[in-house]
Amino acid sequence: MQDMLASLASLADVIGMLGTTLVVGAFFLLQIGRLDARSLTYNLMNLSGAILLLISLCINFNLASFVIEIFWIIASVVGLVRWMLGTRPQTA
Repeated sequence: MQDMLASLASLADVIGMLGTTLVVGAFFLLQIGRLDARSLTYNLMNLSGAILLLISLCINFNLASFVIEIFWIIASVVGLVRWMLGTRPQTA
């Protein structure tokens, strides 16, 4: 039983690292000008990464991380909806 729990925790770590790679990778690509913040790719990378992190947090729970991933998902969904509608944010 303990081996199964250890395997589950290891799987959660792999899933979490993949999610982290997607979220941080999207931000890095944005910063070096390879992605646009309104692009489909950027928003899908963020959404996918946040979902993977939430999955890993279901095994290794941390409330603060869980809450920020919920907000990250909401922000990504807003970006995806705006992309689908073809709307652009207003600039100041």
